[in-house]
Amino acid sequence: MTPEKAAQLKTHLEAIAELLYKESDPAEMQTLEEIEMTVRKQIQAYVSPELGHFLSARLVAQQPDVPGI
Repeated sequence: MTPEKAAQLKTHLEAIAELLYKESDPAEMQTLEEIEMTVRKQIQAYVSPELGHFLSARLVAQQPDVPGI
């Protein structure tokens, strides 16, 4: 990854982290384990599905049209 792309990614991740933090309950993030569990739940609920949809759409767009399917 180029330094420019890494910087852009960092900017987006910070924005995502801010959004997810605002949707978190600080009372449930008192220990490192609780923080990790909260992050994991949010990634599974919000981030991973969007990445999956994006990558699936890209894959489908790259597939050649096959007559009869």
